[in-house]
Amino acid sequence: DHSEAMVAVPVDANGKILLVEQFRLAAGKTLLELPAGSLEPDEDVEEAVCRELQEEIGYCPKTLMRMTGFYSAPGYCNEFLHLYLATDLVPAQLTAEDTSEIKVIPTPVSKISQLISSGKICDAKSIAGLLFYLKYCQP
Repeated sequence: DHSEAMVAVPVDANGKILLVEQFRLAAGKTLLELPAGSLEPDEDVEEAVCRELQEEIGYCPKTLMRMTGFYSAPGYCNEFLHLYLATDLVPAQLTAEDTSEIKVIPTPVSKISQLISSGKICDAKSIAGLLFYLKYCQP
């Protein structure tokens, strides 16, 4: 059993995707990912997106667009992820105790496919979110 979660594709004013680099204990290494997080009980999905982006990348989006949703691993877990595009980002830092080791990596859209194919981006939620963005939402 797992609460619902969100994952966002935050795109800055220069068109770069703001990825986060953080150590993941279960994987035993530092991963390059899209910002994501679990929803608090009774929390609105868009509020969770804003909260997580403030905590992880230090920005709040003025514009959110729901792109799709998917199960992370339906063979053993009921976690459902809501995928959002986050744009018109404004600085808005929130401090969370588990985000001090997160590094924000502004990444050109042109490099995303190579980062996925090389295995530098290797978590399912980020691959799914980025490929969806590249296929259906990129201007």
